[in-house]
Amino acid sequence: MATTELTFDTFESTVTGDGITIVDFWAEWCGPCKMFGPIFDQTADENPDVTFAKVNTEAEQQLAGSLGIMSIPTLMIFRDGIQLFAQPGALPKAALDDLLSQVRALDMDDIRSKLAEESTDN
Repeated sequence: MATTELTFDTFESTVTGDGITIVDFWAEWCGPCKMFGPIFDQTADENPDVTFAKVNTEAEQQLAGSLGIMSIPTLMIFRDGIQLFAQPGALPKAALDDLLSQVRALDMDDIRSKLAEESTDN
């Protein structure tokens, strides 16, 4: 499956949908981004049930700024509209595969319950 290019206008509707969405924040001039790009694309091809999306931080500076992206590449993972992971740095293929396995294994009802508890505690 090909990756999807996200913009300021399409980001929220994409990451708040059902299922898993993995977003790669990158830029053309970024060396580590160029090394991570093929890993991200290969993982996308191997997991057609997951939405793999990219944000070009040069073209989408407002979006990157609003999300606090300070270094690239940065990877964010959402499942069922809940952000579960955000970390700068390129990952090796095995680490990305492992991370995706962990996200798949999460009990989202438990996650939602814990988030609801936290919001009532505040």
